[in-house]
Amino acid sequence: MSAKIVVVEDEEDLLELLEYTLTKEGFEVIGFLNTKIVTQILLEEEIDLLIMDRNLPGVEGSEFVSELRQDGILTPVIFLSAKNRDLDIEEGFLRGADDYITKPFNMKELTLRIKAVLKRSSKKFQDSKITHRDLSLDSRTREVFVDKKNISVTKLEFDLLYEFMINKGSVLERDYLLENVWEDSDEYQYKTVNVAVNRLKDKIDPKKTKEYIQTVRGVGYKLC
Repeated sequence: MSAKIVVVEDEEDLLELLEYTLTKEGFEVIGFLNTKIVTQILLEEEIDLLIMDRNLPGVEGSEFVSELRQDGILTPVIFLSAKNRDLDIEEGFLRGADDYITKPFNMKELTLRIKAVLKRSSKKFQDSKITHRDLSLDSRTREVFVDKKNISVTKLEFDLLYEFMINKGSVLERDYLLENVWEDSDEYQYKTVNVAVNRLKDKIDPKKTKEYIQTVRGVGYKLC
């Protein structure tokens, strides 16, 4: 059974192109020009992925996704947006993104990223609980704890921390993280890795005193 994707894009020509291209790739696509009934669709149907613009009529896309997360709707989200500053990307991940693609974009890259997010969201972890120092995660419930306190993380952040924890002490290059977390090794996405890692570090070490994840200059990161 093909994955079912909801696309929200207020540019009608682009929406039609996305619907046509993704349908040719074998996905079932439902397109909307605004968010009016998107929440209802997500509640009533088995939707595998939501692709969201941010500049939408009536509501800012990332604010809409943040509200979905607060309501307990955890459908994976890819933002497809012209907002391309580092702060915009960070804001997108903070508000619930699993990936973030800036416009203009390459349609083939979008397709690859969709497949990567779908694969991550259905990933079955073999180990249930993993611990390191006062960090612990439960792969069945997808929960993260710091000193036994539950920390709210996105699906992407969980997968990123999982990768660090099963490779603790090893330096993980950005290419490795792109291949194993984002599953896209294009060099120009290094900025996305940096933003996501910094966001994760802020969540698990907000006072910046524990230094769980260290930057190895010019190479990548490691969990210490």
